[in-house]
Amino acid sequence: MPNTTTRVYFGQDSLNAHLLHTIATLILAGLSTVLSMDAYVYATESTSQSVPNIVLILADDQGYGDLSGHGNPYLRTPHLDELASQSIRFTDFHVAPMCTPTRAQLLTGRDCLATAAMNVSSGRTLLRTDLPTMADFFKAGGYKTGIFGKWHLGDNYPYRPQDRGFDESLWFPSSHIGSVPDAWNNDYFNDQYQHNGVLQRYDGYCTDIFFDEAMRWMRQRRAAEERFFAYIPLNAAHWPWFVPDEFRKPYHQREPNVASYYGMIANIDHNMGRLETMLKETGLQENTILIFMSDNGGTIGVPLYNAGMRGKKVQLWEGGHRVPCYVRWPAGDLGKPRDIGQLTHCQDWLPTLIELCGLPNKANVSFDGVSLSGLLRGKIESLADRMLVVQFSRMNVGRPQKGDAAVMWNRWRLLRGTELYDLRSDLAQEHNVIDRHAEVAAKMRAHYDKWWQRIEPSLDEFQPTHIGSDKENPMLASACEWADVFVDQGVQVRRGERKNGLWHIQVEQAGEYEFRLRRWPDSVEVAMTAPLPMHDGEDGDYQPGVALPISKARLRIGQQDVSTSVTSNDREASFTLKLPAGRTTMQTWFYDKTGEEICGAYYVYVHRQ
Repeated sequence: MPNTTTRVYFGQDSLNAHLLHTIATLILAGLSTVLSMDAYVYATESTSQSVPNIVLILADDQGYGDLSGHGNPYLRTPHLDELASQSIRFTDFHVAPMCTPTRAQLLTGRDCLATAAMNVSSGRTLLRTDLPTMADFFKAGGYKTGIFGKWHLGDNYPYRPQDRGFDESLWFPSSHIGSVPDAWNNDYFNDQYQHNGVLQRYDGYCTDIFFDEAMRWMRQRRAAEERFFAYIPLNAAHWPWFVPDEFRKPYHQREPNVASYYGMIANIDHNMGRLETMLKETGLQENTILIFMSDNGGTIGVPLYNAGMRGKKVQLWEGGHRVPCYVRWPAGDLGKPRDIGQLTHCQDWLPTLIELCGLPNKANVSFDGVSLSGLLRGKIESLADRMLVVQFSRMNVGRPQKGDAAVMWNRWRLLRGTELYDLRSDLAQEHNVIDRHAEVAAKMRAHYDKWWQRIEPSLDEFQPTHIGSDKENPMLASACEWADVFVDQGVQVRRGERKNGLWHIQVEQAGEYEFRLRRWPDSVEVAMTAPLPMHDGEDGDYQPGVALPISKARLRIGQQDVSTSVTSNDREASFTLKLPAGRTTMQTWFYDKTGEEICGAYYVYVHRQ
């Protein structure tokens, strides 16, 4: 048999009969055995195998300046700094300035406005189902695929992670823990998350849990000798800034929210150290492509340190969309750790990984991103003379507006078509030089105009919320999907924001449907007109829920319009309608006793009978 070195890893608490039998079997097989300490057993081939595993970590709201290795004088991120020292570092790497658009671009390789997932709520988070995701490509290439954390590309079938290529899925709905459709009173500690379609409670802090579960799953794949793609999109350091106090304490001299924000990043760094230990102990480090990046610019830490840049999350300035990006693959022939200063983008990762991992693209799917393989392997020194556009859908604005964009070209940044900055001499973007470089601005405007002409026709095409599918029946339609109306945060429900909007829906099957309209979610067993007490969380509070004087509820689907009275004891308003299959819209209303509109139903539970 081949001269193969097999590593067996075990911990003292794991010396059970099965482990001993495994070791004996390996030794009797005549293999050279090296023993190391860990909690699991693995029989592995040598690290020279050609096909790598992938671990992709996506931090939330951690800006380019929120790393000690990027010069932050207040924050300490030793494990991320160590990773950076071992990695290829993209120093001019860009995303969208907010969560969903970046995730859409990362997972499809397309501009976010072309994916329909271009906003953080408002009916514009649903990723087009005809676009294959990164998980789809890896699955087609024989990989096991897992997500652990924040999805934010659709909460219902057919948009959920398990519908979009992931074998293993641990996630929560919408934009953050504590969002409208999230398990009520989730507060980062001991929360309930969706695990393979089942709501389960997990003990511990959210970031720790997502790393714990991802590492447990990776160990299982290693033991089964299965290639894997592990996607770990964190919710930290997104508001609300809740964190174990031990991570906040080193920053107590800062403003409390900043101290908590820095503590959340310190906890991410701590978990990156744990991940690194696991990769070493299991023998996975050498042939794993490890990518660390963030989804948009910083937030509350920006005024303290922003690496010399102007701008933050949701802004078009450089600080809104330039983020850290490190990639390490020891067995991948990438050369020594170094900076790459070429203009790069998160939508480049999918075509890059397809090339590096030899994934099939049988449908010949095209991308807006480009493969970075040549840069990574030193075969080319620069990309073509590329221009990139940063544009997304703003909250409460409706369709994206022409010109509300940043165009990037080498050192140049054209903002809103009227401001031109030369980052070579003005990283802080303080001096508009458009009058001195009119020809540069003209070339960039021409690129944008051509880009917009391609993108614009599909901007009013909302992806529908599906009801009546055998894959999810019953289902919850939440206010997060009100078209171009922003109600995404659980605190908005608690304060009873007086907003309303319609859902674009797809009735999957003709039949009789029950609709239950609620002011509070199903798990809150109080009357529609009742208030709620403040939630006293592990690290922070949620404000009390205000009472609403609901006296009447109304539902309209297509041409059917029905209403019913609401008493002070009612927990919901229920309607049963017969619906044909097909595309339509749905809207709800709550009224007071004078007939004045209060708001729409934040929660509509739909069940095809």
